[in-house]
Amino acid sequence: MTDRALAVVRAGALTTVQDRGRPGHAHLGVPRSGALDAPAAALANRLVGNPPQEAVLETTLDGCAVRPRSTVAVAVTGAPCPVAVDGRPVAWGAPVRVPARAVLEVGAAVRGLRSYIAVSGGIRVEPVLGSRSCDLLSGLGPAPLANGVVLPLGGPAAVYAHVDAAPQPGPPAELVLRVVPGPRADWFTPAALRTLTSRAYRVSAASNRIGLRTEGPALERAHAGELPSEGMVLGAVQVPPDGRPVVFLADHPTTGGYPVIAVVRSADLPAAAQARPGTPVHFVTVRRR
Repeated sequence: MTDRALAVVRAGALTTVQDRGRPGHAHLGVPRSGALDAPAAALANRLVGNPPQEAVLETTLDGCAVRPRSTVAVAVTGAPCPVAVDGRPVAWGAPVRVPARAVLEVGAAVRGLRSYIAVSGGIRVEPVLGSRSCDLLSGLGPAPLANGVVLPLGGPAAVYAHVDAAPQPGPPAELVLRVVPGPRADWFTPAALRTLTSRAYRVSAASNRIGLRTEGPALERAHAGELPSEGMVLGAVQVPPDGRPVVFLADHPTTGGYPVIAVVRSADLPAAAQARPGTPVHFVTVRRR
């Protein structure tokens, strides 16, 4: 029987297994998790003939290297990066055949932050609460990749997409996040609301899968103290005591006591996943999410 598995040769700074996440468990304190740049992950799956819900690898900044135990089709999307098979350059953003025992090397991101690697058949680690995603906050799902780990693969599709390349949006030089004010905008002064949408912030190096942290002017509160813990949603712009906004991403906590001044439109969050530290951030008010 063919050995459908993928051995990790170089794990990289942070490489995790991700799929669409585990929605519907916030009442249990379980975040949704899943690929931060969901469109890039879905495109990688489509290029190798996988259903969109199959699990992929999400790398952070410096890529990874893996060795399949059988011949597979692979596609790398998301942050542009060099891709090679046994040292020979191959296409990024297109399906590539990787022979059994060859090493697929996904290099450091040239632009952006996170690349996605789909393998024909999908990564088939054991699901937890209906998802194979690694959740860094709760610890659910598989651990981040380590050298020597072997990941099981599903059976390959009969046919995968025959294209030379797939168009993808480039990582942002400036991050524009459309926000709906509230639900706790009244906890801030009118000047703070003007500051949020008129001043430039920058992505902080402290950002991670839990939240995009910002550097810039502090937002002044109209009320002291903290709220009782209340539910948090994906894209919530929470403001901790230092006054710098934090945009909640896929591994965000399901509750929190810091006030939420606004909520980012979900369509803008994939770009946030690709924004490197130092990228300018602009918040723009819109009427509905």
